Amino acid sequence: MTVKPLGLGFVIAAAIFALFWLAGPWFFQEGRRPFQLNFTAGAALGLGLGLSIDRILRVPRKAASHVMGLAAVPGMLIMAAVGSHFAVFFPRLDPGLDKVFGSLMLWFYGFALSGALWAARRA
Repeated sequence: MTVKPLGLGFVIAAAIFALFWLAGPWFFQEGRRPFQLNFTAGAALGLGLGLSIDRILRVPRKAASHVMGLAAVPGMLIMAAVGSHFAVFFPRLDPGLDKVFGSLMLWFYGFALSGALWAARRA
């Protein structure tokens, strides 16, 4: 039960990296509305992932928080490394956006973990 969540975590991290590498400028537009939309989308996607992680990985609902924790670890570690070398990984973006990127990643993974905890508690 350890390999599947870790594998999913690497896939999610790769997808996030590819998304920001290809469409990064669209995520960091000026103004309050794009900022709010980014964090709302991050919360919704993270919560959706957390609430459905047991079905995605076909594990008992009681194990949702455990497998979400295992899936979140690779992504959080990889995104921390990406954030610390933001200008290297995303040369088209302003290096000062590393803080927003890191906050958005914590927001996404925090909501994913919260959703999984809620799902496991409902079991």
